[in-house]
Amino acid sequence: MQNNLIDKQLVDSTMAQCGVSNLDDASIRDTVKITNLLEKATGEKFIRMEMGVPGLAPSRIGTEAEINALQQGVAQFYPMLEGYPELSQEASRFVKNFMDIDIRPEGIIPTVGAMQASYVAFMALTECRQGKDTILFIDPGFPVQKTQLEVIGKPYITFDIYDYRGKKLETKLREYLDQGNIAGIVYSNPNNPSWVCLTETELQIIGKLATEYDTIILEDLAYFAMDFRKDLSRPGQAPFQPTVAKYTDNYIFMISSSKLFSYAGQRLGLLCISNTLFHKKYEHLKERYKSEQLGYTITYKLIYTQTSGTAHSPQHAVAAILKAANEGILNILTDVKEYGKRAEIMKKLYREAGFKVVYDKDGTEDVADGFYFTIMYPGMSGAELAKELLYYGISSITLKGCGSNREGLRACVSQISLDKMATLQERIKRFEKDHR
Repeated sequence: MQNNLIDKQLVDSTMAQCGVSNLDDASIRDTVKITNLLEKATGEKFIRMEMGVPGLAPSRIGTEAEINALQQGVAQFYPMLEGYPELSQEASRFVKNFMDIDIRPEGIIPTVGAMQASYVAFMALTECRQGKDTILFIDPGFPVQKTQLEVIGKPYITFDIYDYRGKKLETKLREYLDQGNIAGIVYSNPNNPSWVCLTETELQIIGKLATEYDTIILEDLAYFAMDFRKDLSRPGQAPFQPTVAKYTDNYIFMISSSKLFSYAGQRLGLLCISNTLFHKKYEHLKERYKSEQLGYTITYKLIYTQTSGTAHSPQHAVAAILKAANEGILNILTDVKEYGKRAEIMKKLYREAGFKVVYDKDGTEDVADGFYFTIMYPGMSGAELAKELLYYGISSITLKGCGSNREGLRACVSQISLDKMATLQERIKRFEKDHR
């Protein structure tokens, strides 16, 4: 390695200091810590592709509404568990306007980020029916959701969707559902990390099977409407954000304010429960939590005992943002399309240096340019490549760590602004000189 930027021994010793020997086994936060320590030790700023931190300024509509709420004294009072009424109302309008789905405001509950939304959902779904306690992940996916299940002591199983697109998906899902233990099915759409998007055919399959097997779908919409191949930004007009909610009543979906509105720091997510499921009663829930109704259990048992609600001022912020989007004052995609531009440039730079995109197709279409993309380098495992790139001042996480069965890396574009592309190119060229 004649062209490396970071000393090999320093990388090795820093990984050992963090208790990491194989980057396939490292969490996102492990990689963040390793990279922070390397930056501190060398004074070199890394190209940070490992963590999905929003790279754009937050919506001013939100920050101004939040400041106003604080000035009005909301910090004095405990928030209600079911949330700020205007937030739930605007969220219900937003879901109708941008998904063409009807959910009553009572079924939209603010949570401390979408992370809490998935956590409480897992705690409820795995207790609804005795013997159905396992979560099925359509992978690759967000690694921390599996950690959440490990924390609550519930089993999960996974499969990589890459080889099961289209009608093949039904056969694969039935293989698991026929076992009778699947409480819920989880996927993100667009997908973290591959950025593939489920087709209407695939969503219809998932919805049909959810109803047939009485299994609940947990749809992670952290990257809401960010499939930039279509304009999903016009309220009340097709095309809409694709969703399994078109094909079953057995759904819960999560909307995050972190990526679409760059409001990550205030930790505000929305847990959206179908009208049918919200009031549905489960005898086993009553045995476990002394409350049989799903919506009530999630709100008044799980959220109450975890955080006792969600902070007032972020709710006012997101309510104002959603209202502006509903009324056409704010175009939800204008700012975040920047991520697509970054991904297009970054893919080109990597390809020119001999890298390949791992998840490159959505059926017959090319995967969209968006918040994430995936890369591999011939002859290297994902863990080897992730470590190797650290020597050149580039951080990433492996696909194996995201539940993929393919070798390679997840590259997040959010922290690489257009003015950093020249630095990225220079470092990729260093790598190329040593590995061609």
